[in-house]
Amino acid sequence: MTNIVNQTDMKKLIELDGIFALIYDKYGPPPNWTRPQGFVSLSRIILEQQVSLASANAHYLKLNDYLKEFVPNEILKLTDEEMRNCQISRQKAKYLRALSSAILDGNIDLEKLTEMDHSQIRKQLTNINGIGNWTVDIYLMFCLQGKDIFPEGDIAIINTINELSEAKTKEERILLSEKWKPYRSLATYFLWHYYLKKRNRIST
Repeated sequence: MTNIVNQTDMKKLIELDGIFALIYDKYGPPPNWTRPQGFVSLSRIILEQQVSLASANAHYLKLNDYLKEFVPNEILKLTDEEMRNCQISRQKAKYLRALSSAILDGNIDLEKLTEMDHSQIRKQLTNINGIGNWTVDIYLMFCLQGKDIFPEGDIAIINTINELSEAKTKEERILLSEKWKPYRSLATYFLWHYYLKKRNRIST
């Protein structure tokens, strides 16, 4: 598996668009964000939906400390009150339970996703309540190191593209991202890197 962040691809991406030369000159290369494949990582990404990374990480740590083991059957044992005490919203609790049930019922095998192409993976994961395209995109990049993923609905990506380019609408951003193929995951890492560095934030 090739890392998303590597010298060869960075050089090619910087040649494709001066935005990335600007980011590189100001903040250096982005981290090669990775996470292990599997249930824990996918659960963490679900918790990160529409909240800050710091909040999501705090909620994950609280839940992880409460559980005997972070596995599907332990998640399904939790009551609504226990979920609330771990700062898990009712909606996120529903999503974690849906993922846990899908795994235990044999509807999905996260270990076998590496044998599928991205469209198959997306179809399998989005069949689970609470998993949309953004969650799949993050899993593909962080856990499977997919090299040409563009999470166009990501708020940090939208804000950074709005700031650094003339693209202001969803259609314009998608059109701009076409220019970055086949290195859109690396482009995304650069844009996140800029967003976090400028705000003195650290990714978890």
